[in-house]
Amino acid sequence: MSDFQLLRLGLVMEPEPGNPLEAAGVLNPAAVRGPDGQLYLFPRLVAQGNYSRIGIARVLFDDAGDPVGVKRLGIVLEPEADYERRPDGGGCEDPRITFVEPLRRYVMTYTAHSRNGPRIALAISEDLFRWQRLGLATFRPYEGIEFEGVDNKDASVFPLAIPDSSGQLSMAILQRPLFSGTYPEDTAREPASRLVDLQRESIWISYCSTAMADCEPSHLRHFGSHHRLATPVAPWERLKIGGGTPPIQTRHGWLVVYHGVSELAPASAGVRKLRYSAGVMILSAEDPQVILYRSPMPVLTPESPQERQGVVANVVFPTAIDRRDDLGSPDRFDVYYGMADNRIGVARLDLPERLPSVAPTDSPQGRV
Repeated sequence: MSDFQLLRLGLVMEPEPGNPLEAAGVLNPAAVRGPDGQLYLFPRLVAQGNYSRIGIARVLFDDAGDPVGVKRLGIVLEPEADYERRPDGGGCEDPRITFVEPLRRYVMTYTAHSRNGPRIALAISEDLFRWQRLGLATFRPYEGIEFEGVDNKDASVFPLAIPDSSGQLSMAILQRPLFSGTYPEDTAREPASRLVDLQRESIWISYCSTAMADCEPSHLRHFGSHHRLATPVAPWERLKIGGGTPPIQTRHGWLVVYHGVSELAPASAGVRKLRYSAGVMILSAEDPQVILYRSPMPVLTPESPQERQGVVANVVFPTAIDRRDDLGSPDRFDVYYGMADNRIGVARLDLPERLPSVAPTDSPQGRV
């Protein structure tokens, strides 16, 4: 086998009838193994008015080891800080969680939605139930590019220390700044073949160089040493690419399941229909700035009714991954994803014996 295989396992969570905290959907969860070895899900819970909290639930498995549901355990974060609140509400959204081994702590990245727009925020925990907010991530400028004051979402951190450009061991983060004009709705207005702004339409990898030397929480949210990692290449990601699941180790390198956006059909009457799909990226274990493989075609596209109909139609949005070491299957990964911004599904990704020999790379002309 020399390609990535992905099999839907089914629906794992949907809004609970009569629960006002989930009236507008449950979606885009984080997932991580706790100190007790159990798998915990951290869904975005949306109340009326797009008011989002981050919940916690324990994943339930059947006799075959497949996830089949959850037991709700409560709320871990809700909008309280100024950077999480708007006059009409607020949002703690779309978390990703990684156990960062040098820190011996869980690190959560999430989208804080205030009157200033979406920004990356961080929190840390030792037990997954009590979280300490660290505040908004800050990013130093890079070659004339200013990251501060720019919308930013879909960030996640690596579980191990990664050398930055100077060789210093650091906490590395994947981020996707959303500069003005780079939202899918903006790029959809461009012709079928379009130029890409390589600096402003990309996934970046950035580094917190003080994180490994000093575990003071206040040091864990300042990033620099930026490197542009990936930009739109294939037709299925023509309008936008962005982060997905946190990087996880495999025998081939770092595995990231990311998202891409394309236009579902030509616009009619001025209405554009977008499709969010998922692809695979393998980064070098020695230097994650090097892409060893990238999906020429998506590994998951909206097909089921739950993925095609919901709050936002035609969306599969991967945000969490679980390596099934508990089953003695280190080449099996369960991917948890948002379904049409309303429910949570899970699919099984089997690692191929070898990486496919051909994969798209960034166009030097920046055209897609």
